[in-house]
Amino acid sequence: MERIAIEKLVKWNESKRRKPLIVWGARQVGKTYLIKNIFAKKYYKNNYVYVDFKIEDEINEFCSKTANAEKIIEYISLLKGQQITEKTLLIFDEVQECPNIISALKYFCQDFREIPVIATGSMVRIKLQRVINKRGGGEKFLFPVGKIDQITIYPMTFDEFLLNNNRVLYNKIKAAYEARIPLDSSIHSLAMDQVYKYLLVGGMPEAVDAFIENGDLFEAREILKSLYDNYLSDMELYQASREAILRSRTLFSNIYRELNKESKNFSPGLLEENSKTRDFATSIEWLTMAHIVNQSYQLKEHVTMPLMKDNDGSFRLFLVDVGMFSYQSGINAASFVSTDRENTLSGIFFENFVAAELVAKGNPLFYWRGKSSSELEFIIESDNKIYPIDVKKGRGVLNSLEKFSNHNKYECAIKISSGNYGYDESKKLLTVPLYFASFIADDMANGTFVI
Repeated sequence: MERIAIEKLVKWNESKRRKPLIVWGARQVGKTYLIKNIFAKKYYKNNYVYVDFKIEDEINEFCSKTANAEKIIEYISLLKGQQITEKTLLIFDEVQECPNIISALKYFCQDFREIPVIATGSMVRIKLQRVINKRGGGEKFLFPVGKIDQITIYPMTFDEFLLNNNRVLYNKIKAAYEARIPLDSSIHSLAMDQVYKYLLVGGMPEAVDAFIENGDLFEAREILKSLYDNYLSDMELYQASREAILRSRTLFSNIYRELNKESKNFSPGLLEENSKTRDFATSIEWLTMAHIVNQSYQLKEHVTMPLMKDNDGSFRLFLVDVGMFSYQSGINAASFVSTDRENTLSGIFFENFVAAELVAKGNPLFYWRGKSSSELEFIIESDNKIYPIDVKKGRGVLNSLEKFSNHNKYECAIKISSGNYGYDESKKLLTVPLYFASFIADDMANGTFVI
């Protein structure tokens, strides 16, 4: 399958100031496939060396004892029987199993910067944090600050899903977005059909691949169940205490429930009687560091730039993959292909969808709460401009926009919904269909959005 995220790797590879690259991301989001099967094979053909620290014990043991880049290069070259030069891509996978190799990246940068190096793995930040905590006041873990480049890989966004599932429709939608024109109603309906399928399947590559291969939504659903259970199992492997494991599992398993209430703000009492937000602080940190959960911070009344979270600590949590979110909800899969789906599905499915698209493209999450329960789902800062975003499952109006405008100046308001494209200049209101969300999120992150 194709991944638009490869553009980030190409940009890194072509940079004159390239440093060793760490690729972050949750389990099973396709990091290894992207790096090894797409990027390495296309741009380095047969000239790459792949090291899996989870199964290559000899290399793991050697690299655990030294951060000397020269010795590491020599040892791997001899063991693999392949000379490593500036034309060789060196891939370190599952680096959470050998944290010392991350320390060594400093010396790869200092002494062998001409050699392209990519390190990746799941739960890397969490494993490093535990190493640091164990060493305490003694020997410090050497994280290569300033000596690495970093990118994060997320589940496949809707545009990636569509690119692989229906390239012709993808091209049509992208062209309409770039021209800022609505699609014909029949094509609009086809595009929305794809959105609803994506809401069910999500962006985990294994689930997407199964759906594209035979069009079976229910097989994709079974794969999601397995991946979901794996995420729960991971919490036992990478956390220090039984209490932290249980709270993280409880928190992860109740994201849908937290959002499916009148106030979508995180409420610890919903998960554990008489508990406080601080009781779940470790779990929230764990889930966000593992890129399993996205956190959105509350803004109040007057919004100033740069956007910063409100002092009262109110926030919302979304799942990083909308397919897992749909699975967690327990809703019947047939609801996503039903003719009555717009009335059946809660608006929070669409909010989680937009949240995931925004984060995957590089936008931090904020929302706005005014008085009298007025709110806007997302506030985006892009190119020193403010864009309030409201997400509607149907064609509703933005009741809170007037209250927001009483306190804040903004470039234009954006309503993301099932409706077609349109712009009301008098109200400074841009209406965009859900299938444009990926493109808008990308432009917002890059500061290139125009009405």
